Amino acid sequence: MAMLEVKNLSVSYGAIEAVKDVSFEVNEGEVVTLIGANGAGKTSILRTISGLVRPSSGSISYLGNEIQKVPARKIVADGLAQVPEGRHVFPGLTVMENLEMGAFLNKNKEENKANLKKIFARFPRLEERKNQDAATLSGGEQQMLAMGRALMSKPKLLLLDEPSMGLAPIFIQEIFDIVQDIQKQGTTVLLIEQNANKALSIADRGYVLETGKIVLSGTGQELLASEEVRKAYLGG
Repeated sequence: MAMLEVKNLSVSYGAIEAVKDVSFEVNEGEVVTLIGANGAGKTSILRTISGLVRPSSGSISYLGNEIQKVPARKIVADGLAQVPEGRHVFPGLTVMENLEMGAFLNKNKEENKANLKKIFARFPRLEERKNQDAATLSGGEQQMLAMGRALMSKPKLLLLDEPSMGLAPIFIQEIFDIVQDIQKQGTTVLLIEQNANKALSIADRGYVLETGKIVLSGTGQELLASEEVRKAYLGG
């Protein structure tokens, strides 16, 4: 059984249909990527899975239960967390306070303390800057903080929305290395990316979105080798 199963999902904003009858699945332990141009519907899909947007039709099953009508708070509590596009750290709060916000649903202080230790081991720069205002971090450091904050909730499934957007090349490689490490540590990942080459190179499987519809799917390597994908997204 798939950890996440999206069936015939459509999402509309007024008269604009952003997502059109999309179906895909994510199995436990995978990195699955959705690639496509701006406006293809990628972020709308993630926001709908997270409970921030209600679909106009279709279903979303997570761990065997339909969640398309479940409040976002309960979805997070059930082990599904999203790192939003643009990072959205909390300015005016320190790095430590931002991380603590990620664990607000878990009242077990010892468990949160142990998880924080793991986050600092994975992101040592965050520990170095734990008392610094999050807004003063570099773009790459803010992305690490947003990922660390989501991981503080100990998610079973992590949704990443454009984690490499606006980052310097050295940070881009580091972010994708971290995604692979997160997978190795047992967290399933659904990744949205415009950097198709990087995303497909680490993905077990991928789906290509165009104007709200899935037009291609396959393993990461199959899509990397696809002439259609190379011409449209890889500059081939």
